Amino acid sequence: MKWEATTSSKADFKRLSRQEQKLFRAAVDKFNVACDQWVESEGRSDWASALRVKSVESAPGINEMTWSFSRPDGRATWEWVTIEVDGQRTPAVRWRRIGGHEIFKNP
Repeated sequence: MKWEATTSSKADFKRLSRQEQKLFRAAVDKFNVACDQWVESEGRSDWASALRVKSVESAPGINEMTWSFSRPDGRATWEWVTIEVDGQRTPAVRWRRIGGHEIFKNP
């Protein structure tokens, strides 16, 4: 899955501890596979329950993914975008925020 990151998500990632960064990267590996399946099925496949992907209630078009259920509590917000790769339009993920529940103040 192609992706891009907002300035906020880059700053958020840098603030994570090394352990949190490791947990996030491991979840992203699984998330990328799930995204590819979702795109291939044209949105008819289910997300892996371990990722707990769902819409952010207060922000239309923004989704969240859980990368840690316990200490540290880890969430990331993202949205679907379309980018150009080698002259072709392709679906991609834009990471918006990475951290704990505080990211939902400005997802």
